[in-house]
Amino acid sequence: APHGAPSPAEKPAIIPGTVREDTVMLRIAIAAALVGALAACTAAVSPITLVERAVEARSAGDIATDNRIVLEANEAMANISSISASTEIYEGRLLVTGILEDANDYSSFRSDIDAIGGVKRLYWHVVQMSEADQDADPNVISWASALELDAKVGISLIETAGVADVNYRVAVDSFSTVYLLGRARSQGELNQALAAVSGTSGVGKVVNYVEVRP
Repeated sequence: APHGAPSPAEKPAIIPGTVREDTVMLRIAIAAALVGALAACTAAVSPITLVERAVEARSAGDIATDNRIVLEANEAMANISSISASTEIYEGRLLVTGILEDANDYSSFRSDIDAIGGVKRLYWHVVQMSEADQDADPNVISWASALELDAKVGISLIETAGVADVNYRVAVDSFSTVYLLGRARSQGELNQALAAVSGTSGVGKVVNYVEVRP
């Protein structure tokens, strides 16, 4: 397991009225609203990424490209009327997770994602699995539960001292696997981030797609 996670005493307090408190509350509010709206949604995509990217230390052009890619991925999800898939992106590296029942929807979705321009690397973690197989597999969690776990992991990163959480993206699949994408300023920071993620209640496997770069 990764080492270097700060002790509870080292974690900064969330002070009312601060940016950190506002960020935590934003994540909680968005996660609650997203889970509550699943029945009415046509695509479940992490909506906070568009907001978070605006405060990152990256060029406007890079952020605009990421936003365009995510919007096109959303359209691909809408084309198959899926609420059981999500996307995260960082510097052109696109992560897609989800679980689809229909084989034709799976193939169509993959083709639409492959057709998106500007994607530097695709991390594809979408599975095709019938409803009966999902019900029979004790390791499968509901998509609503996956979104709730996603929010919990995001809050764990925010609460970890020394981790620039705006440079990280989190995605969770229907098997409680957490995918971490983004950029760490040092190996030490990445170790802290991985420890925070793996230490979050409900997390199974952790897949690391974070690049270490000052």
